[in-house]
Amino acid sequence: MRRFLFVCVENAGRSLMAEAFAKKYGLDANSAGTVPARTINPTVVEVMKEKGLDLSGSTPTILTVAMVEKADLVITMGCSVETVCPKPILAKMQKKIVDWNLQDPKEQPIEKVRIIRDEIERRVKKLSSTS
Repeated sequence: MRRFLFVCVENAGRSLMAEAFAKKYGLDANSAGTVPARTINPTVVEVMKEKGLDLSGSTPTILTVAMVEKADLVITMGCSVETVCPKPILAKMQKKIVDWNLQDPKEQPIEKVRIIRDEIERRVKKLSSTS
């Protein structure tokens, strides 16, 4: 089974949603951030509960070289992690990185966060059908 690593800067929204959906669909997945936030975006927690997924106990995690080495595919969320990612980690990611270019849910109204959530779920479903 392929291992997926979802990465964004804060690991407080998109990457956590992607990890939760990936696990829901039976994928081996983790998420991390290059500069993790202290807490998860509360709107993200709310919209994920609408899908039956509880992220309230999750904590943003810092990206490590070991995480990248374990992953078969690293998916960034469109947040230019390359500009804030430490060079040793970035070097390990280069051959297995895909960028999804998704809008950041931070400070967005709940309607926009739902649209971002649904797009993430659509892309994760596609991953699960090809894995």
